[in-house]
Amino acid sequence: MAGGIVLLSVMLLFLDPLVAIPLHGVIQLVSNSSRTVIQRQHVRWPIIGSYCLLLLPMSVVGLEIAEALSPSVARILIGLFVLVATWAPSLLLLGSHPERTDPHRRFLLLGGVVGMVQMTVGATGPLIAPFFLNLGLSRQSIIGTKAASQALGHVTKILVFGFAGFAFAEHALMLTLLCGMVVIGTWLGSRILEYVSERWFTRIFKAVLTLVALRLIAWEALGFLDLVPPG
Repeated sequence: MAGGIVLLSVMLLFLDPLVAIPLHGVIQLVSNSSRTVIQRQHVRWPIIGSYCLLLLPMSVVGLEIAEALSPSVARILIGLFVLVATWAPSLLLLGSHPERTDPHRRFLLLGGVVGMVQMTVGATGPLIAPFFLNLGLSRQSIIGTKAASQALGHVTKILVFGFAGFAFAEHALMLTLLCGMVVIGTWLGSRILEYVSERWFTRIFKAVLTLVALRLIAWEALGFLDLVPPG
């Protein structure tokens, strides 16, 4: 649950955003592709068709924005996004009501928004989740279609960063290890989950996200203060 946000937040403690975000895209592609394959019979492909139309062009726009941001500002923005997604996810809808919108238009616009946002804040799972509700989809269709949407977003992210000159090959060892750990973590986590109560799961989940987000924001804010001359 929200593993992509946790992973990206931790990676940002060690890497610049313009390095962490494309690497994160490769790792999350492995995760979401596996779920898509498992639920492939339940994926609603017309939704994917609408979703992908604006995804690529808006990803290009998003990269321009990301490159204009300093690493410190990007980390703070991602930290704030994590806090909002954790404690006030309804704010991510920005006043919209997806249940009242035609599904084609809903996912056409969502793809455009995700294309831009995924290049700047990286993890967009909490942003897109509400848009899959109120469609009469089974839980398998929700999981499969959402995973396919996110996998497509990660493919787009990888392509855009690749064309922009990002050297994925230089990080091959790290990517191999992290992708392997994603598979192991999914297997192990599914078993640990059986022994964690609903109450403690929610508490641990929110606590981890909050602490990592506050660490990002506070660290970068202190860096800004160090740059401000006295008096």
